[in-house]
Amino acid sequence: MRIGVLWLAVAGLPACTDPPPPTPEPSPKVTSAETASAGRAAPGPEETPAAAGDACPPDMVLVEGRFCPAADERCEKEEDPDYRSKPDVSERCLKFTEPTRCASSKRRLLRFCVDRYEWPNEKGALPQVLADFRDAVNACGQAGKRLCDETEWLFACEGEEMLPYVNGYVRDGAACAIDRPYIQRPRRLERWDACLADPACKSDFERVDQRAPSGSFARCVSPFGAYDMNGNVNEWVNVPGATYPHRAGLKGGWWGPVRNRCRPTVRFHDESDYGYEIGFRCCADARP
Repeated sequence: MRIGVLWLAVAGLPACTDPPPPTPEPSPKVTSAETASAGRAAPGPEETPAAAGDACPPDMVLVEGRFCPAADERCEKEEDPDYRSKPDVSERCLKFTEPTRCASSKRRLLRFCVDRYEWPNEKGALPQVLADFRDAVNACGQAGKRLCDETEWLFACEGEEMLPYVNGYVRDGAACAIDRPYIQRPRRLERWDACLADPACKSDFERVDQRAPSGSFARCVSPFGAYDMNGNVNEWVNVPGATYPHRAGLKGGWWGPVRNRCRPTVRFHDESDYGYEIGFRCCADARP
């Protein structure tokens, strides 16, 4: 598959790949993701959701509360106030005003389950990347779940307090896998399975790869207990109301020097786009 460089509008960095020639909507089956080869941590106390009861499977956390559709987030200090005039510099806010104000007249009650970690949803595993939107939809479906809707993902990340970052109002480069230096990829990479099966592609991928094992940043956890929702890898979400091939959005940012916060959604990607920093996690309806 021939792919080229595609620019993330919110990041100003070449992060994803150009869409391949148009393909039919049905998607190929995806395989399980690569995991860390050694040093996987034993399950800790956080592996059992607090107060979730039987509402969610053991590998998911319960998200329940009042969601604000429109939040008034105000940045007090920018990393680079002139980023708009610099195509290679991303918007990065170092500190937001506390607290975030809800700009909606009403909040919505939400209750659902979300994966504790990025796919394959295993503590200590490296999240799968080089996945397009259809790969994510298929993998979640095969696991008896579904890809998170944009609003669900957002609420799971920010909580009722509408935190700009999962860990609060101040950007902390040590709290999550963010702000790592951008490395130009040496070649066009293939999709996940194809790249891992090709020694040259796998070697080139490893040169640019800066993923962290899921759950390895203890402070990179959302108010509901989901890990790595800021940074590490971008995550596909479903955009309700959109039509094929534009039902896909990207949330959370990746390990590079980009926004890496809860509210923004990258919307211009085609469903067949993929990149070395794009992964996903799943959601499910909560049991009564």
